[in-house]
Amino acid sequence: MNKTLRRPVIAGNWKMNKTPEETRALIEEIKPLAAGADCDIVVCVPFIDLQAALETAAGTNIKVGAQNCHWEESGAFTGEISAKMLSVIGVKYVVIGHSERRTLFGDTDNTVAKRTLAALKEGLTVILCVGEYLEQRELGITNEVVRLQTKVALKDVPLEDLGRVIIAYEPVWAIGTGRTATPEQANEVCLEIRKLVGELYGGAAAEKIVVQYGGSMNAANAAELLAMEDIDGGLIGGASLKAADFGAIIQAASK
Repeated sequence: MNKTLRRPVIAGNWKMNKTPEETRALIEEIKPLAAGADCDIVVCVPFIDLQAALETAAGTNIKVGAQNCHWEESGAFTGEISAKMLSVIGVKYVVIGHSERRTLFGDTDNTVAKRTLAALKEGLTVILCVGEYLEQRELGITNEVVRLQTKVALKDVPLEDLGRVIIAYEPVWAIGTGRTATPEQANEVCLEIRKLVGELYGGAAAEKIVVQYGGSMNAANAAELLAMEDIDGGLIGGASLKAADFGAIIQAASK
């Protein structure tokens, strides 16, 4: 982290976990652990839990995010939620392009770009996920893959909206597997993302953009990962479902 240039962001991606009542209980546990933190904190919960999360987090430093949104405002898209629907209830963040959405539900670089624009139009902050598969890393094309995903996602994003984009580097081979990129591997790709932003928007924008790491960051390895210059926080999966673990990561980001 470089706190003189960027405020770190710790975001929990709860995936398909927790009922509304369980959501209230977990956020209540997180509240005292998050109080006074020197980082931004977000919990990205299932659609059904958004209202419970918003009510429970009200008046605290915990912000609420969704895990996806559609690119259209309304229409015949059964099972989908629009960015406007999220915005009007008070949601501030949305995860776009998570590898599970890409792998299991057919999201592409182009649909990720469309979802990103829709979310930004409604005033949301986008946590934009990019990352390579194991075979791509083994082929030595990690940087090419991540640069392409990032470039397509940002292709129509104007500079004035870039401040509401957080890029989360999530190597697919490290998500939910217990495997983690080394701090040096993670930082190398986060730096490559920053370089690309510089090419697209200029050096000042590159210095300001928040780039998270999100491949099995947990209470044990967070401090080491967050000590790297170009890792500005984390998108946390399993560890965000345990208040003590999530709190430990928040504390690591607050140092």
